[in-house]
Amino acid sequence: MPALPPLKPRVNVWLEVEDEVALSRWRIRLLQMVDRTGSISAAAESMGIQYRLAWQRIHEMEERLGIALVHASAGGRGGGGSTLTAEAQALIAQFTAMIEAIDACATEHYAAQFHPTPSDAP
Repeated sequence: MPALPPLKPRVNVWLEVEDEVALSRWRIRLLQMVDRTGSISAAAESMGIQYRLAWQRIHEMEERLGIALVHASAGGRGGGGSTLTAEAQALIAQFTAMIEAIDACATEHYAAQFHPTPSDAP
């Protein structure tokens, strides 16, 4: 077999409730951006998406998981804002830990299949 260019394994993982996406890397990133920016609008802007899409995805996650993820306060004189609930923070930590383990496993199996050491070879 000819030499391959450098490869890096990537795994796309999401969690579903009744065949509907509840959590994914992208959705977790959205929650992280809400936490970082303090607003759904700013999070959407930083991700290059429309506010409506960001709000819809947050609402979908909350409905599918059956828990509140974001506390939003209306704009106005002092401006609005959004904060994550403790449950959202816990989900981010759990999902991130799971993804890190899956990525490490994929990297390990990639190395064994594409770059076996002499002891790994059949």
